[in-house]
Amino acid sequence: MLINGYRREYLRGDLVAGLAVTALMVPHGMAYAELAGVPAVTGLYTTVAAVLAYAILGPSRLLLVGPDSSLAPLIAAAIALTASDGDPATAIAIAAMLALMTGAVCVAAGLARLGSIAELLSRPVQLGYLNGLAIVMLVSQLSKLAGFSVDGDMPIEQGAEFVSGVADGRVDATVVVLGLVALATIVTAARVSPKIPGVLIAVVASIVAVRTLGLVDDGVDVIGALPSGFPTPSWPRIELSTVPSLAVASLGLAWVTLTDTTALSRGFAARTGERVDPNREIVALGASNVAAGLFGGFPVSASTTRTTTNMASGGHTQLVGVVSATLVLALLVGGSGLVEQLPSTTLAAIIIAAAIHLFDLRQLRWLFVARRSEFALCVVATGAVVLLGVLTGLAVAVVLSLANFVRQLWRPYDAVLGRVDGRKGYHDLTRHPDARRVPGLVLFRFDAPLFFANADHFARRVHEILDEADDPIDRIVVAAEPITDIDTSAAAMLESLLDDLEQRGVQLVFAEIKGPVKDRLRQYGLYDRLGEHGFPSTIGRAVKAHVNDHDVDWTNWDD
Repeated sequence: MLINGYRREYLRGDLVAGLAVTALMVPHGMAYAELAGVPAVTGLYTTVAAVLAYAILGPSRLLLVGPDSSLAPLIAAAIALTASDGDPATAIAIAAMLALMTGAVCVAAGLARLGSIAELLSRPVQLGYLNGLAIVMLVSQLSKLAGFSVDGDMPIEQGAEFVSGVADGRVDATVVVLGLVALATIVTAARVSPKIPGVLIAVVASIVAVRTLGLVDDGVDVIGALPSGFPTPSWPRIELSTVPSLAVASLGLAWVTLTDTTALSRGFAARTGERVDPNREIVALGASNVAAGLFGGFPVSASTTRTTTNMASGGHTQLVGVVSATLVLALLVGGSGLVEQLPSTTLAAIIIAAAIHLFDLRQLRWLFVARRSEFALCVVATGAVVLLGVLTGLAVAVVLSLANFVRQLWRPYDAVLGRVDGRKGYHDLTRHPDARRVPGLVLFRFDAPLFFANADHFARRVHEILDEADDPIDRIVVAAEPITDIDTSAAAMLESLLDDLEQRGVQLVFAEIKGPVKDRLRQYGLYDRLGEHGFPSTIGRAVKAHVNDHDVDWTNWDD
């Protein structure tokens, strides 16, 4: 939230970041509005209302919301479906109602505590997702930095068209110089000291250069004059017949907004060490959409570019959003001349610098060294975002996280345990091959819950261990502390396994099993079959019972 825990030393960074973010809010808001099928000025209305609402209610110190490229095509499709007359006023009303409905869905999702959907992304996959976003941002701005435009929507298309444009001589030398100087200024300032407002210096210097040298006449593209005025809050008027279609569209918009925002919020929170409640995040996002709808705007989501620029510019709190919204409002009311000659190449430089800041090469290197399998997941997630698009890439990232989770449970680590002289407890024979095994007894640890995907694997491992034993086995003790649940499929497997073991004259025992899991076994009828003696409280007691029952020559078994 805006005021909670605010420190005086934050003020300078927040003001500088607010100026930097404003330079992105104006052109992005207008562009995404046109993409959504409404007048460009509504993008600025949306930005002011949504950013202020989130600054008041949002839990994240750095996240910024606003018009988003991933939502705009969905909004345009909904407008085209329900506003066949092409009237701009009708389109605005439909877009505003979509914002209100989307906001209501998000608030309901947050109150229902569905914010944990962000937890479906593991840290490596999350890193890959953010790195993919950084690449998408970088590639999308290369042509603007060079002074020409491309038509492609995907990074591969944009990159290919950029290379083709360079080969065809479409590069504007003046634009490139302006952009590279701005980029060098931002990057150098960040490396020298985070207190140097590199983005602000680049913006002011670019405007001064364009004005002083008359570069507009030389073909340098600038953002131009802004429309003036700001609407009063009102309820959009639409035909009742359009409500069902808009309700369906709002569900889709809410899902995209929710998944994108919670994942992005969690990713940036991990960067800063901040802890954000995803349910509060969704409620605040819903309120931002409602605010946008009341002021004639359209649905909003978290903004990767603005949030990254906020971080790169030294922002600390949501005062950044307040500063930015205030500046946009001032521009709307009568100050458009201040930025109308800001060159587009400088905006491209700001985004590229933010992308460089977002790409976490250090963590990527650490993953490569620490765990290659998770490094591979990270790279695949990055590739999915770059090759398939941000939203599809996010879906792939979620699937990858779930698949990796299932893989770890599907074939979990297991171990046969033995006694190491001079050490308490029982230890993995793979790591301690000299450990002593209790005659006639197998101590077997299975490091996962027992459920449908690994139940048969558990049974096979038990039979394999028994078959490979050098001496006859009378009892197998499962070190069951890691087994946090047993589902009905696993229960059926245990029934069959017990039948097989009884025929072989082997007793099955679960040591250190948790109370809730024991309750499950009671419900399945397995507790009575195993008997009270089938659940010793410790492995040591299980070993002691075996030694006593079978008169085994064994010492050092009582821990």
